[in-house]
Amino acid sequence: MRRLHLLIALGVLLLDRYTKWLVAREISLHDSVTVIKRVFYITHVENRGAAFGLFADSPSEWKIGLLVLFSIVALVIVSALLWRSSHTMTATGVGLSLILGGALGNLWDRLLSGRVVDFLLVYLGSYQWPAFNVADSAIVVGAGLLVFEILFAKAPTAEKSA
Repeated sequence: MRRLHLLIALGVLLLDRYTKWLVAREISLHDSVTVIKRVFYITHVENRGAAFGLFADSPSEWKIGLLVLFSIVALVIVSALLWRSSHTMTATGVGLSLILGGALGNLWDRLLSGRVVDFLLVYLGSYQWPAFNVADSAIVVGAGLLVFEILFAKAPTAEKSA
């Protein structure tokens, strides 16, 4: 199962890298392509902060270093959890694999350029969700699978002894 979990993480990383490269190549910074009017746009933005633009306006010289450090610590923890739980295919294993691939994708951007390419922009009525990317999506779906597993997985039943 470890091989399958690593393939999931690698698939997320490759899809993330490809879509960011394609957007950066085909769409000028801050330009948009309408997919569904007033609902969904492909918009080229660059995020120097954390997820969904948190801390993007911070002038701190340490911001990128702290974000990279946080990403590396998270990768170590997720990798260790995945290694321990990867003997069977579960929602936990898939969730951790998605988080691993997404974290690697965004870390790659931060290490190379100090910013992350975001391009998926969604509106719900007058509310605009902050732009995000494939890596962010994988992290959120992976975290959702972990929460689902925690809330709804049945605890193993102890065998009754005679």
